[in-house]
Amino acid sequence: MAVLKVIEIMAESPESWEKATQNAVDEVCKTVRNVESVYIQHFQAVVNEGKITKYRINAKISFTVD
Repeated sequence: MAVLKVIEIMAESPESWEKATQNAVDEVCKTVRNVESVYIQHFQAVVNEGKITKYRINAKISFTVD
């Protein structure tokens, strides 16, 4: 039986929510092994002078514990 752990992380990107999600996964993978999945809870965009300047996500990332 595998044991999974879930951590919550917030990330952002000036490009898209998809890039923000990839940024979150990239950052977690620097220190965590065996990442299995990512679940996006919340989406947010920062607007400046009528333009979206930042895409933000709140994600839960699960990984297998050795």
